[in-house]
Amino acid sequence: MHTPILTLLRRLFALRRGNCGASSSLGAHLIYRLKAWPRLPEAGRTAEIYRMLSVMSSQPVNRQWLLSRCTMAPGQLDALLLKLMDDGVLEVIDPSGFSPSHGHA
Repeated sequence: MHTPILTLLRRLFALRRGNCGASSSLGAHLIYRLKAWPRLPEAGRTAEIYRMLSVMSSQPVNRQWLLSRCTMAPGQLDALLLKLMDDGVLEVIDPSGFSPSHGHA
């Protein structure tokens, strides 16, 4: 299934491959939440990745948050996020589709 978000992410990550993850990176506004635990290759079964997936399974996070709490290079993180999307275990939320919140009385 080719959703608009998946198409957008593939395009954004393809454009970023030469960029080492500046804070103004493309797609930085997207939010990720783990829907199910993935099957990881042996090289991906590290404490750091398991910690990151554990947080992602309990709360949505953005790319900048992930980068600030792991030692992965931005390109490695992007590859992991794409793998999780391809495996169907990652929910990607584009908050720009939501209306701004208004103060509650």
